[in-house]
Amino acid sequence: MRAVVSRVARASVTVDGAAVGKIEEPGLLVLLGVTHSDGSEQAARMARKLHEIRALRDEESCATTGAPLLVVSQFTLYGSTRKGRRPSWTEAARPEQAEPVVDEVVERLRERGARVATGVFGAEMAVDSVNDGPFTLLIDA
Repeated sequence: MRAVVSRVARASVTVDGAAVGKIEEPGLLVLLGVTHSDGSEQAARMARKLHEIRALRDEESCATTGAPLLVVSQFTLYGSTRKGRRPSWTEAARPEQAEPVVDEVVERLRERGARVATGVFGAEMAVDSVNDGPFTLLIDA
C-alpha cells in the first residue's frame, strides 16, 4: 500500500460538480493506492501511520491534534513508466480487491478517533487542495 500525503490548509473532492468530501481546516490530504498483496495487515499499518505521522506544524500528528484527513483512492500510484512512455497499471490492485482495502483504512482511522472525509471510489474526481508548506510525503505500508 502506498500513500502520497500532503499537509494542507484545506482540501475537497468533487464528483459531477458536487462536493463529496472536504476538510476546511489544516489536516492531511491522503492519496491512497493499493497493490495485489495488500490486505487487512497493510490497512491497519497504514491507518496507524497516517494517524500518527508527525507531518503537521510543530511536529504534531492528527492523533495529537484531532486534525482531519481527506482520503482519496488513487490506483495510479502503482503506475509504472519503466518501459516507454505509456504507464502500466499491472501493479495496481483491481477495483474489487482495492475498494475493500481502502474502506478498511478509512474505518480503522475512524476507530482510532480520526475525523475522515473521503472521495468516491472509482469515480472521476476533482481534488482541490491548498498545500501547507509545501509538505508532502510518500508512505509505504
